[in-house]
Amino acid sequence: MIRPVRPEDCDELAALYAANRDFLAPFEPVRPPEFFTGDGQRDRLARQLADETHPFAILDGEAIAGTINVFHIVRESLQGCTIGYWVDGSRNGRGLATEAVGEVVNYAFGELDLHRVEAATLVENIASQRVLEKNDFDRIGLARGFLRIAGDWRDFVLFQRIADGRG
Repeated sequence: MIRPVRPEDCDELAALYAANRDFLAPFEPVRPPEFFTGDGQRDRLARQLADETHPFAILDGEAIAGTINVFHIVRESLQGCTIGYWVDGSRNGRGLATEAVGEVVNYAFGELDLHRVEAATLVENIASQRVLEKNDFDRIGLARGFLRIAGDWRDFVLFQRIADGRG
């Protein structure tokens, strides 16, 4: 269901982002035009890997249907990370995000040996909140003005999952 993003995926990712530009606009930062190109995605992948982000492709068969990333990894006493994900608008409602979140949480708690995984959703993004709840994430609060989305500072609901199962 998920696999690491590879440089050869960048043209396919660019096309998928371009096809979902209007769908994703209410949920994401304003993106520069080069973001929607293969070269822009290759540059982004190189930055992610340099920042110790773990980018994964969400697969629908052999096709890329979205991405899920493990980022903001903090070691020492926190042993935590943040995840973020999206799925192609035409494939929403099929459980792809739910399954991908489950797999990436297993990766975070297993291979990365982390203790805590965080995620955040726009307050009105009930579908994404359900994805997290189905994966045993607990709602832990509201972050006011958390991220600049579509040009405005927006409030987000925060979620966490702890490796030992305690919210």
